[in-house]
Amino acid sequence: MDSIDLEVLKAADTWLDAGHACALVTVVQTWGSSPRPVGAMMVLRDDGLVIGSVSGGCIEDDLMARVRNAGRNSTAPELLTYGISAEEAFRFGLPCGGTIKLVLEPLSGKSQIKQLLAHVLHHDLVMRQLDLVSGAVRLAPAQAGAVLDLTLNVLTTIHGPRWRLLIIGAGQLSQFLAQIATGLDYQVVVCDPREEYRLAWQVPGVDVIHAMPDDLVLEMKMDSRTAVVALTHDPKLDDLALMEALKSEAFYVGAIGSRINNARRRERLKEFDLSAEQLQRLHGPIGLYIGSKTPAEIAISILAELTAIRNGVALPEKMSVASAKDEIELPLWSPAGQEIAPKRLN
Repeated sequence: MDSIDLEVLKAADTWLDAGHACALVTVVQTWGSSPRPVGAMMVLRDDGLVIGSVSGGCIEDDLMARVRNAGRNSTAPELLTYGISAEEAFRFGLPCGGTIKLVLEPLSGKSQIKQLLAHVLHHDLVMRQLDLVSGAVRLAPAQAGAVLDLTLNVLTTIHGPRWRLLIIGAGQLSQFLAQIATGLDYQVVVCDPREEYRLAWQVPGVDVIHAMPDDLVLEMKMDSRTAVVALTHDPKLDDLALMEALKSEAFYVGAIGSRINNARRRERLKEFDLSAEQLQRLHGPIGLYIGSKTPAEIAISILAELTAIRNGVALPEKMSVASAKDEIELPLWSPAGQEIAPKRLN
């Protein structure tokens, strides 16, 4: 599963090779409520095809009209603003009070889309600088944590995986997790020293590394844009890697398992050189409680928790798997002291 940005770049490259006139649109600023975040992209083709989105739909119609009317005559980028007035915001389907600023960039060979796509497919983090006067483009390596920047004459955008996810174990759940995570802008790394699991791996674009997980954690130099998820259920593979990850700056460290196994894991990790604060960072059982049973549902639950944490959302305790299951299984007692039924979540 490709991220939206990757789909946009692939379409732009294919359309340019086929000789179509097309334009790249990038959200560069928003005020108030807005349907898409800063950095969102879409590409429009001269015959009406669109990949990606920058709004709820009405802005796309106006942008397409601009591209069709200009044809190949337009070569310079344009800075456009929608939703300045309440009337205009309503006309373009923007949320109440929303204003969005876009750059509409006619694409050509000098846009370096093919080169940018090659870097992104190679999992490079790339800075693309667009001269808003001439349309000239410069590509350069980007630093982790770099963000979109708009000055008077230059738009700088960041492309490639902005986040990293290390998955320990290459089982079926890991395959679903890797597929969905790539669509969420993660560079996914899967580690499993067990040959039988590596041979069964079937996720295009995500390779399985043959290494001991704790060695790989140290080699990857975990930073604040990295998450680690252990899915093997095997303490020999998970525990040492979790110990090293908990000492790092990784924004999320978690492991699959029941509440009982999670408690046992925490007891084992206490024997290592970990502080109480470091051990407190361990997520487990991982994911948000959504009643998940299948590998695909569990993967969604895990990535929902990661998404909330990386977006700075404080989750209510009752949304955790442990708290929700504790509440579900808490028995109700009659006045006579008899257990009558397990309590259920509303």
